[in-house]
Amino acid sequence: MRKIEEILADLETKHDELAVQVKLGSMEAKQEWEALEAKYQEFLSKAKIETTAAGIEGALEQLGKELKNGYDRLKSAL
Repeated sequence: MRKIEEILADLETKHDELAVQVKLGSMEAKQEWEALEAKYQEFLSKAKIETTAAGIEGALEQLGKELKNGYDRLKSAL
């Protein structure tokens, strides 16, 4: 569970930084942001459930990695 908390902290920072940059970015960046935002919201809801459900940690880690990679791609594009 500690790994999920670390991933969440990292994603929250990246999410907040990119939210500001995307507002000033291109339409392509905004479209990618919208797709990532949906995954981010999914991650947040599953992370809350994870504390009570066993076996979901691996799926959350994978989703967190996808988000991190997406945020890194978007940051490079901006």
